Amino acid sequence: MNLIFLGPPGAGKGTQAGRVETAHGLVQLSTGDMLRAAVAAGTEIGKQAKEIMERGDLVPDEVVVKIISDRIEEKDCANGFILDGFPRTTGQAEALDKMLEEKGLKLNAVIEIRVDDSILVDRIRTRAAETGGDRADDNEETLKKRLEVYHAQTAPLIPYYESQGKLLVVDGMSAIDDVTRDIEDKIGLATA
Repeated sequence: MNLIFLGPPGAGKGTQAGRVETAHGLVQLSTGDMLRAAVAAGTEIGKQAKEIMERGDLVPDEVVVKIISDRIEEKDCANGFILDGFPRTTGQAEALDKMLEEKGLKLNAVIEIRVDDSILVDRIRTRAAETGGDRADDNEETLKKRLEVYHAQTAPLIPYYESQGKLLVVDGMSAIDDVTRDIEDKIGLATA
């Protein structure tokens, strides 16, 4: 089973992906973690990525897709994977589709965790108050900028995957356990 988790920053994608990973024996793949691992391993694509990052440039889509391509061939991904944080644009989604097709793989579902922006702002305020603002991104201004980027660049993935019949929407404003149950129910439908 191969999944993508979509949603705005603070929607709970990482939390929910971790729960599904444990329950289904899938591997949660974070592009940031994969980039760092490829650089640390000194792979050819890792060397390319390191050079780009050291210049302060964004790693191009084709390099990220190649890193994902290499990673999903590892044994621990035999049961499937969850992409969290990728794709972020329609161009990345198209490149991912092409790469999976070349491998004879497919996405089973794209889970959109839908949360109102105002709720996300409240969550950040609460988390910042609880943690004393330990995290650099625990502030309203940073969140609002990240939400603008999400709506401009990533939200267009919703109709993209909806047109493919792969989009499954869950209410991310429910309690964490309820969101997990809803995702589990929807995954069951997607794989039935």
